[in-house]
Amino acid sequence: MPISGIGASIAFDPYAQTPHAAPGTRTAKPAKAGEMAAADGSRLTPEQQQQVQRLRAIDQKVRAHEQAHLSAAAGLAISGANFQYVRGPDGRQYAVAGEVSIDVSPAQTPEATIDKARRIQAAALAPADPSPQDRAVAAAAAQMAAQAQAEKLRIEREEAEARDEKRSGLNDPASLTAATAPSSPRASAPDGSVAEGRLAHAVRAYQQMTVASEDRRPPTRIDQYA
Repeated sequence: MPISGIGASIAFDPYAQTPHAAPGTRTAKPAKAGEMAAADGSRLTPEQQQQVQRLRAIDQKVRAHEQAHLSAAAGLAISGANFQYVRGPDGRQYAVAGEVSIDVSPAQTPEATIDKARRIQAAALAPADPSPQDRAVAAAAAQMAAQAQAEKLRIEREEAEARDEKRSGLNDPASLTAATAPSSPRASAPDGSVAEGRLAHAVRAYQQMTVASEDRRPPTRIDQYA
């Protein structure tokens, strides 16, 4: 089953944080009431406070992005959102990247594949700010839908041909005479059955094609802000 990860990734350089104090320097003072503090209660520098504020904004944006994917991926999501974290200067963990895994394999029929491709597109483009990878997965789903639509038209055309051949056989006096004449055990099948057999073969071929495409299609990822 091919799997795609749809999600967010916002660049953040953990090494841009304020370096550790050099030997001999004084330790940080305890934070006053109302001040932004580290997990151990120590006071943060103005630079560290700015980094924490930025990390909080990134964390909220990433989580909102993943929730948008999850809400639109009903029936497609393989798991909940997975996040990558960095530790802020306050000692707390903040999400800076995430993804939601979804099933992007073709369905068993062209009609079902078209419907599934539309749902994949909706899940990939659900966030207000889809990433380049989100758009790539949506484009791949559109291509899968186009291929399924072409196969659907081909099967419908063969169905129409089968009906026409069967109708022609019923209206052909020669065919009616042949159908009522004695036949050997190896006689040909009734009129229309050959075309119907081709139609059944076409459906089986499509199902085999979808299974083969699942084996060939590699997993993909959908990341944001990479």
